[in-house]
Formats: sequence, structure tokens, C-alpha cells
Amino acid sequence: MCVALVMGNMIGSGVFLLPASLAPFGWNAVAGWIITIAGALTLAWVISRLTVARPNARGPVGFVTEAFGTVPGFLIGWAYWVSVWTAVVTIAVAAVSYFSSLYPAVSAVPMFPAILAVAILWTVTVINLMGVRSAGIFQVVTVIIKLIPIIIVIAIAATLLAKGAAEIRPYPPEGLSMSAVNASIALTLWALLGFESASIAADKVEAPEKTIPRATLVGTGLTGLLYLLVCSAIALMLPEAVASSSPAPFATFVEHNWGSGMGNFIAVFAMISCIGALNGWVLVQGEMPRSMADQGLLPRFLAQTNQEGTPVVAILISSTIASLFVLLNASRGVKALFEYLLLLSSSATLWLYLACALAAVRLSVAAPVAIVGALYALWTLWAAGLEASGLSFMLMAAGLPVFWWAKRSRAAE
Repeated sequence: MCVALVMGNMIGSGVFLLPASLAPFGWNAVAGWIITIAGALTLAWVISRLTVARPNARGPVGFVTEAFGTVPGFLIGWAYWVSVWTAVVTIAVAAVSYFSSLYPAVSAVPMFPAILAVAILWTVTVINLMGVRSAGIFQVVTVIIKLIPIIIVIAIAATLLAKGAAEIRPYPPEGLSMSAVNASIALTLWALLGFESASIAADKVEAPEKTIPRATLVGTGLTGLLYLLVCSAIALMLPEAVASSSPAPFATFVEHNWGSGMGNFIAVFAMISCIGALNGWVLVQGEMPRSMADQGLLPRFLAQTNQEGTPVVAILISSTIASLFVLLNASRGVKALFEYLLLLSSSATLWLYLACALAAVRLSVAAPVAIVGALYALWTLWAAGLEASGLSFMLMAAGLPVFWWAKRSRAAE
């Protein structure tokens, strides 16, 4: 279940929509994938080592708190919680995008895509309210289902290459463009967000000192390899104009190479994949504030659980805020909304990765590797652009009043 949580949270909207966003970058996107996978594995190793070295820290926020104190721990935890809200919204939008490829009329009705995204979000929220084991079983099933379209695309690409029938975009004679590679890195990171998911649910895992590092590294490595193969195949083997304009690039690739009608089959599986990823992130958006509330960083009521151990209040508040994110940005087109929220969520999560890497250096846990991870996080924050990274920083700082409120309310008890 831990591997399913890691891979399920990572294999979601990114792999199924990113080929359209990456198509204009061509071979620069391949270089971006390689750098992103290496950076993600580095950070995954750092977080897994911290989990083993500091088992009582209860996840990434605890690592930062032990290394730098309560306020930095809160700010990083708050930034990550914000990133989860936007991640949940982005994945719900991706599910609607694939649904619109089956029923194009969905996109023609104002506000309907946003309302449908909210409905999907609350359906998954109800599943999570039934308990972490129900969510875990749902996650295992959807991970198995979501691998089907990925395997089909890899099989088609391998067959075309073996027959010599593949039309691959030529490598640019001028070589790679650093600005295009940077833009690709900012986009591809979104697809690998979530490798920290197992460590956030550490107190729900048996033998976490062994299970979490293994699940984190295995899940990250396998997901990165699948992404590199699949997204590169779609971006390089479809005509750029076709790939970049498709609301469902996986379905378009299969239909382009396998015949009409098969695209709808793939679109259904891709939509299920997005819903599976949404399930994992809804679990995280409840566990994260519950853990912070247990540590005294958020108001105590966010730690309340039902008889199944589910943080009901935290999940309900998180899903409500995520729903507002959808409705407030409903005027954007589906693709524009996806890319905007993608960059915002990625940059907000990068503050957590940067802080964990610096905490590992401070706590002398895998310090050489942690320095490399910190440099990668800084590079990607810069690549994400001033708007997304600056806004994520302001949203992080905006949580300080909540921190002071939590402290005052606990002091008054």
C-alpha cells in the first residue's frame, strides 16, 4: 500500500496531460525529464534517510522543526498544505479534461467543468472519510488500472521503433536550449511530486523505518522511468501541433497509431488514473494538518479523528478550500488552469523539499547528498518563475496568523 500511495500520488494528471504542455520543447523536454528524475531521486533518498534517522519526527515537517525550530517548521508545513490544495485541484481539472475528450460539450458550458471537478473531489473525499484502509485499497486498485494505458503506449512506441515506422522529431541542429530545459524542469517536477507521501503517513505504516524508505525509492524510481519512456514517446512521435493542442494526449497518441475508437478506451483509463491520484492526495491533505495539529503547530480541532482514525475535520476543511480554488479559477481554460496550478503547486512543494534537504545537512543525515538536493530545489524554484514561486512564498507567509492563533488558543486551554 505504501508503494501504491507513492506511485499512485505521482502517476496521476502529470503523465496524462503533460505531453501536451511539453510537446513544444521536443528534445529539451527529454533532458528536463532526466534532470528532474535525478533530482527527485536525490530528494527521495534524503527524506527516506531522515525517516530512518528521526523516526519520532513524524514526517517532513517534524524534520524541519527539529532542525530549525517551531516557526520554520510551521511555515514549511503550511506551504506544503497549500501545495496539496492546489495539487488536488489540478488533478481534478485533469480528470475533467479527459472527460471532456469523451464528451466535448462539457467544455462548452460555462462553469460546468469546474462544477464537475468539485463533484469528483467530493466523491473521493467521501471514500477517504471511510478510513485510511478503504483509501489504501482504492489506491491499490486504481494504480493497477492506471498502468494499463501506460503499458499500451510503451508497447505501441516499441513496436513502431522495432519496425522502423516511427517518425521521431529530429534532434535540433543547434543543440539544447537552456531556457527550454529550465521550462521543462518546472513542468516535469509536477509529475514527480508525491514521493514524500509515505513519510507523511508514517504513523499509519507498519515498521516505518524499513517500509517507508523502500516504498519511497522504489516508487520514485519506477515512476520516473515510466514517465521518461511514455512522455518522451508521445512528445517526440506525435506531430507537435497535434500533441500540444490535444486535451487528452495519451488518447490522441493511441488513436493516431492504433485507429479511431481506441482513444476513448484510453481516455477512460486516464480519467480513472487521475481519480486514483486524487484519492491519495485527499488522504495526504487530511494527514498533513492532523500531524501539524498534534505537534502544536495548528489548532487542536484539526487533529480530531473518528473511530476509523480518519482526521475528518482536516479532510473536510481541505476539500472545501480546494473546491473554492476550483471555482475562483473557473474562468480559465482547462489547459491554462492546469498549467497555472501545476506551477503554483510545484513551487509550494519545493519549499518543503528545500527545507528537508537543509534540515538533513543541519542534522548531519546524508549531508553530501542533501546539499545536492538543496541545489536542485533552488534551481527548480528559479525555473518555475517569479510569479509562481513568489506567490507560493506569500501564501506560506500568510499562514503566520494561523500559527499565532493556534499558539494563543493552546495557551488559553
